[in-house]
Amino acid sequence: MNDNLDFYLYIIIALLHLTSCLVIFQVNPYHALALRGILGAIAALVYAVLGAADVALTEALMGTLLAITLYAVAVRSSLVLRVGILADGTNHLENEDAFVELMAEFRRILDKRHMRLEIVPYSDIQALQRALIDKEIHATCTRNIIDSEKQQYYTKIRIQRIYEIMQTELLSPDTVLGYVNLLDGSVPKLEGQHL
Repeated sequence: MNDNLDFYLYIIIALLHLTSCLVIFQVNPYHALALRGILGAIAALVYAVLGAADVALTEALMGTLLAITLYAVAVRSSLVLRVGILADGTNHLENEDAFVELMAEFRRILDKRHMRLEIVPYSDIQALQRALIDKEIHATCTRNIIDSEKQQYYTKIRIQRIYEIMQTELLSPDTVLGYVNLLDGSVPKLEGQHL
C-alpha cells in the first residue's frame, strides 16, 4: 500500500515540475494565471498527501486564490492602451471609416501582445492635452483640420515601447505617429488642432 502511495506522489510531484515549467514559458498572461492556479492546487495536494494539512490549506487559500485574484487585477489593468480622442458636438471620430480602420489596426497590433484598446473621449483639446500630461491616457489621436491634403490623423504616444511597436508594425497611411516625452517637463502640443 505504501508503494502505491509513493507511486502517486511521484506522479503528483512530476506534475508540479511540469506545471511550473509551463507557467515560466507561457506567453499569454491569462493562460499563465490559469496555470498558476493549477500549480497552487497541485502544491496544496502534495502538502496534503505528505500530512501538512495546515500548509496545504494556506497554499490553497493564500498562494492560489488570493494570489490569482491579485494577479488577475494587475494583469487586467496593466495590459491596456488608453487612447484619448476629441468627441465634442462637431467632432465624432468614432463614426469615421478611416478612424475605425485605424483603431482596428491598433487592435490587431495589440492583440498580438494580449493587450486591449480603450478609446476615451474628451470634450476639448485642453482636456485631452491635460489627460496626456496627467498620464490618464497613453496616447492621443486627433484629426488633421489644418491641412486637408496631409495625413488624416495625428497619433501621439507617451510610452516609448508602444511607440516603437506601432512605428514598426502600423501599416496605415492615415496617421502620423509621434512620441511624447513627458520626462523633459515640456507641454506636448497636439498637432492638427487649434489650441
